[in-house]
Amino acid sequence: MNPITNISQQFAAQNYKLTPQREAIVKVLLDNEEEHLSVEEVYMRVKSSYPHLGLATVYRTLELLCELHIVEKMNFGDGVARYDLRDCDHAHMHHHLICNVCGRLEEIKDDWLLELEQRLEAEYGFSVTDHRLDFKGTYNTCKRSGCKGEKERKAVS
Repeated sequence: MNPITNISQQFAAQNYKLTPQREAIVKVLLDNEEEHLSVEEVYMRVKSSYPHLGLATVYRTLELLCELHIVEKMNFGDGVARYDLRDCDHAHMHHHLICNVCGRLEEIKDDWLLELEQRLEAEYGFSVTDHRLDFKGTYNTCKRSGCKGEKERKAVS
């Protein structure tokens, strides 16, 4: 199914309308899925199509998308809220590898926690409805090259 059609149906199921402005915001997220955009980044990209669209509208739309479980609001430790589309084909959010040195972010689409969820259900009677896991560390290439991370570069500047 077309992602926009699917999202439109999710809006309608909750008695909301996917307006052209909201659709433009969703398209920006779809077109930039790998980038985990902030509110400001979404705003700058959608502004070319809708120059009169305000930052507050983008913010409210992203918050609504979070409420409808279409996107996930995330923070990767840099103090910036970022938005990530939820994958309709998976019950849970994907996971992330975050390098402490270079800041590179990589997604893990496989759900490695299914066995743990089943164990939680069996042992504790707890049914997991969602989870998110971020792994923070350092890539071997960053260790070997001695590259400085964003934090260290800013401190040196």
